[in-house]
Amino acid sequence: MQDDAASLISLHGLERTFYLGDSKVQALRNVDLHISPSEYIAVMGPSGSGKSTLLNMIGLLDRPDAGTYLLEGRDVTTLKPDEQAKVRSERIGFIFQSFHLIPRLTAAANIELPLVLAGVPAAERARRVKQALQEYGLTDRAHHLPNQLSGGQRQRVAIARATILRPAVLLADEPTGNLDRATGEEVVRLLEALNAQGMTLIVVTHDQALGARARRQLRMEDGRIVSDASDVGDVSAAATGSSG
Repeated sequence: MQDDAASLISLHGLERTFYLGDSKVQALRNVDLHISPSEYIAVMGPSGSGKSTLLNMIGLLDRPDAGTYLLEGRDVTTLKPDEQAKVRSERIGFIFQSFHLIPRLTAAANIELPLVLAGVPAAERARRVKQALQEYGLTDRAHHLPNQLSGGQRQRVAIARATILRPAVLLADEPTGNLDRATGEEVVRLLEALNAQGMTLIVVTHDQALGARARRQLRMEDGRIVSDASDVGDVSAAATGSSG
């Protein structure tokens, strides 16, 4: 098993249960997982298997009922909500199927928002936003509102916003779900380019073709990781954890 010290992310015995009326849903069952820096991982499985719950745990959007989560060697499950929020804003980027852009803000302002929240000075914010707009081919859309952008442009804004602070890990929940095939391919290439630059990429997807592109595939069923397959030629993905 991979050592915690060598892992970007280490999950030990993670459990999460939800109560829906009289029903009890065990979304995560004793999940153990190690993820190295720079890995490219796809999380797959049927609806209700725990994929999004796992992503929310890694993204500090939810807390486990039991177990521990080490991020860069630090136990983040014990942090107070404001401490978790700081870690989340600085070290974790999110991309969602429905983009989650703020409707009243322009493309540039959406991208700038994490820098504002992090207290980055105005001149530095302007420089980094200009660079991001150029890198993502959005310079001529800088002052457009989200409803004036195509789906692909909105997702590029979302990716730029998610990565403007250079997080350690980028979490993508069905990032191509609302896009046509050609636009989805473009978005995937952008994500893979970020991974090639060293950013850890974790993608939740129902798309088998997208999942197959990742160097490591996790399959979940009933809250457990039932398979963990790595490209044996990829040293960074060779050491894995197991679950259940």
